[in-house]
Amino acid sequence: MNPKLLFWVPAALRMVLALLGVGVVWYLLGATYALGIAFVLMAMMVFVQLSYLFQLSNWLDNPQSAKLPDGWGAWTSIFARLYRMRRDDEKNQAELTEWLARFRQAMHLLPDGVVIMDDVLFLEWCNPAAEKHLGLTHERDKGMRVTNLIRSPEFMDYIILGRYDQPLTITFRNRKLIVQIIPFENRRQILVTHDVTETERIEMMRRDFIANASHELRTPLTVIVGFLEIASAELDLDAATRAAHLKLMTEQGHRMQHLIEDMLTLSRLESVDYPLRPEPVDIKKLMQQVLRDAKALSAGKHDVRMECNGPDVLGSYDELYSAFGNLASNAVRYTPAGGSITLRWQDGPAGPQFIAQDTGIGISPEHISRLTERFYRVDKSRSRETQGTGLGLAIVKHVLLRHGGTLAIQSVADKGSSFIVSMPKSVVTPLQGELLVK
Repeated sequence: MNPKLLFWVPAALRMVLALLGVGVVWYLLGATYALGIAFVLMAMMVFVQLSYLFQLSNWLDNPQSAKLPDGWGAWTSIFARLYRMRRDDEKNQAELTEWLARFRQAMHLLPDGVVIMDDVLFLEWCNPAAEKHLGLTHERDKGMRVTNLIRSPEFMDYIILGRYDQPLTITFRNRKLIVQIIPFENRRQILVTHDVTETERIEMMRRDFIANASHELRTPLTVIVGFLEIASAELDLDAATRAAHLKLMTEQGHRMQHLIEDMLTLSRLESVDYPLRPEPVDIKKLMQQVLRDAKALSAGKHDVRMECNGPDVLGSYDELYSAFGNLASNAVRYTPAGGSITLRWQDGPAGPQFIAQDTGIGISPEHISRLTERFYRVDKSRSRETQGTGLGLAIVKHVLLRHGGTLAIQSVADKGSSFIVSMPKSVVTPLQGELLVK
């Protein structure tokens, strides 16, 4: 039915009934009583209308569907429609609030920074990633001009030129960022930041790894190929020269073999397809094997000692042997003849420790933080003499990461070094852990 009819028909019927009532009173009691009753009815109707208007006014100050009055007469329909409208608005508002909460949660979890600005670059909102990338604080910087907050000449030129179709790469706050402004709506712009610092670092490591690996492999290959060319060109080589050439080729072949084995070990340790399967490790047996290898490498030139006073652990025997063996062999290689090397396994306050201590050439402080990088060498000529591959400490680092351990390096140039492996208490085998507690 037409909404106008729904309003006017009941109103007209109520008016007709009121007039009929007044007419009946007029006919029975006279005009005076009829006019009096008509006045009283009119006053009551005005009072009712004013009362509902007052309730409507109060409700509009705080429009909630639960507080809307029921009404009478035409007000019943009015309040019913207001109730439906308000209920729909509350439902829509709840949905918008939920979507806004989801949007903000998604923006908070994004690894990329998002800054919402108006058309004149005043900050309206930013997510935590943008705060981290650009040094912003939403509560403090809201309403401030972004160009006053991001002090970068490249960014200012990007804003002035207005060529937002291409992203901009800048270095800001010791981070390499890719930033781009995306206009949207009529008076809004989005600034998106993507941190490529770690990606660049990994890419640089990859390039360095390929360059260093190629260099390390090229040297022994050059020696082997050179001697093979000499042997093929000069068939009348004497036995002593041929034996010397074969010895050098064998040494270079072994060097290349060790390098490839270390590269494969590193690749396996970093692979997600090669998870750690902890098993009880007989530490005393492992330490004795490391000691034998160190003494064999030393060939009697050093005083190599071992102390084993710590518990057995859970882990990979082969991986721990590789890590401890690398530390022990480094101690031997970089300690002049007549020096001493002490290999120690002990129970520390935070967990068991392996310590490789030597009286060798030591390391300058500026090199210590980079020692676990692949192919990093303090003295390249010294490394060639010791036949190291440059991957030993990188292998140690990844083995310890898989076992929850850490490596600390203490060294003084020309006095010696201590490489300290700290393992968590959680790797101690359960039986020995109970004995230690008792």
